[in-house]
Amino acid sequence: MDGIFRFPSATKYDPAIDRWLHAQRDDLRPFVEEWFARMRQCGADVRELMHDGMPTACVDEAAFGYVNAFKDHVNVGFFHGALFKDPARLLEGTGKRMRHVKLRPGREVDAAALNNLIEVAYVDIRVRLGK
Repeated sequence: MDGIFRFPSATKYDPAIDRWLHAQRDDLRPFVEEWFARMRQCGADVRELMHDGMPTACVDEAAFGYVNAFKDHVNVGFFHGALFKDPARLLEGTGKRMRHVKLRPGREVDAAALNNLIEVAYVDIRVRLGK
């Protein structure tokens, strides 16, 4: 087993994701829209789907990131985040592979560091796929 979370049903564009993004609370919506848009922009090989109620970004069928909204915060998560260098110390979680960044309304976001983590996640999954 290669440890890659695969979704053969991922597509170039899933309209259910935009419906989900737009349905989020006004104070959380900017977070989910901005950061999932950033994942979508990583490359021409990005695919997407709703998985477990969360917009999930893939390279081809291999998942690399997701967003999810909760009562008072948003998570921007990475399927192999436990292996990433994180000099800004944004990543949270204790699982074997997954990590997330927690974003809260009224708190500043280190956008440069989070953009970097998204790029690292995208490049990492491409390497795992041998691209």
